[in-house]
Amino acid sequence: MGLFAAAWGAFAASSLVIGAVIALVRTVPKRTLGLIMAFGAGVLFSSVAYELVEEAVEIGGQLPMAAGLATGALVFFAGSKAIDRLGAEGMGSVSGPSSPDSGLAIVLGAALDGVPESIVLGLTIAAGGGTGVAFLVAVVISNLPEGIAGTAGLRAGGWDAWRIIRLWLIVVAASAIAAFIGATVLAGGQGELRAFILGFAGGAILTMLSDTLVPEAFENAGDLAGLLTTLGFGLAFGLSLLD
Repeated sequence: MGLFAAAWGAFAASSLVIGAVIALVRTVPKRTLGLIMAFGAGVLFSSVAYELVEEAVEIGGQLPMAAGLATGALVFFAGSKAIDRLGAEGMGSVSGPSSPDSGLAIVLGAALDGVPESIVLGLTIAAGGGTGVAFLVAVVISNLPEGIAGTAGLRAGGWDAWRIIRLWLIVVAASAIAAFIGATVLAGGQGELRAFILGFAGGAILTMLSDTLVPEAFENAGDLAGLLTTLGFGLAFGLSLLD
C-alpha cells in the first residue's frame, strides 16, 4: 500500500516536471498561464471543501478539523515568508524567481505546497485503496503552472536545463515520500489525528490560493479567470461525486 501511494504521490507531482519541460521548450504566454492557474484554483477550492474539510469533519469532528485548518494556514504563511527571505520570492508567480542562488528556497517552497497534498493522497489511498479523483486532478493541474513559472524564472537567472529538471525531480521524490508516510505511518492514527491532517492540508492550500494562485490568475488572465475558476470548481465537484 505504501509503495502504491508513493507512486501516486510521484505522479501527482510529475506535472511540475512536465511544466518545466514545457517552459524549456517554448515560452508560454502569461495569459495562458493565468487561465491554467484560474482553472486549477477552482479545482482546488472544490477539493478543499469536499475532499478535505467535509471528510475531516466526518471522520474526526469539527474541532480537530478547525485546529488543523488554522495550523495549516499559519504554517504556510510563516513558511512562505521565510522562503521569500531565502531568495524564492515570486516563486508562484507567472514571472517566477530569477535569482541563480534560489534553488534551495524553491525546493522548500514547492515542498511547502506539495508535502501536505501528498500526505492527503497517501491517507486517501490507505483509507479506501484508491485515490480521490478530484483531489488528484487538482494537485496535477495546480502543479503545472508552478513548474512553468518557476522554470522560466530560473532560466532567466542563468540555470541550465538539466539543473532545473533535477531540482523538480527532488520535489517529486519528496512528494512520493510524503505520500508513503501518509499511507503507512499516519494512516493508523485515530480519527481526530486524520481530521487534523486533512484540515492542515486544507488550511495550507487555501492560504496558498489566496496568497498566490488567485491573484496571479486574475492579474494575467483578466475577467476570464472568474469563469475558468468556476469551471474548475464545477468539474472537481462532479469528479468528487464519483469517488
